[in-house]
Amino acid sequence: MTSSMNVRIPGQKRLVIVGATGMVGGYALRYALDQPAVGGVTVIGRRNLGVSHPKLKEVLHQDFADCSALAEALSNQDAAVFCLGTYTGVVTDVELRKITVDYTIEFARVLRANSPRATFSFLSGSGADQTGRSRMAFARYKGEAEKALLAEGFPRVYLFRAAYIYPVEPRKEPNFSYRLLRGIYPVLQVLFPNQVIRADDLARAMVDVVVRETNKRHGPIFENRDIRAMVNLL
Repeated sequence: MTSSMNVRIPGQKRLVIVGATGMVGGYALRYALDQPAVGGVTVIGRRNLGVSHPKLKEVLHQDFADCSALAEALSNQDAAVFCLGTYTGVVTDVELRKITVDYTIEFARVLRANSPRATFSFLSGSGADQTGRSRMAFARYKGEAEKALLAEGFPRVYLFRAAYIYPVEPRKEPNFSYRLLRGIYPVLQVLFPNQVIRADDLARAMVDVVVRETNKRHGPIFENRDIRAMVNLL
């Protein structure tokens, strides 16, 4: 575990981010650290970020199938932004479900036990199906995770069902489909604006909703069009 002073002014929020080494999580971390309303950010992940900031505390954790060891780190947190995930086709179906469903539920269990008043912001996906009837494994698993989070007992849960997430910064795409989508993004943005969202905009919305509670009376589900509307108000 590496940590900084992580000192906050009364009234500021304490935020935990999971998945900060990923595309959306990385932007969520940058945005959160810049917010005066955030007094401390705890990042939980498998490897160090290589980032130094007075508000930042890093907690290394390898096995998200068992988050019991995170009890102390998850104590007295005001909110969580959960961006941990993977791409369909990159891992087996068994691994996809484990990462999408099991890891989410286990983290939520420990957070709820140690910070019962925390707000939960979850990176879901367009088409997420809580009924479990979808033919797409990704949709079924995201829906299963959503359903479990809503039943966990958090005072507020926000589910962000993003469609195509534009990376903004150059990266190695996970497969041909994502390379294609990145290439035609300018066209999609014009013809199908509600089917695309920039990674940095999505991250800002996920952080903002739990830090400033801008959409406290809305949700718990935000479809891609809703996320874009939120971003326009930030």
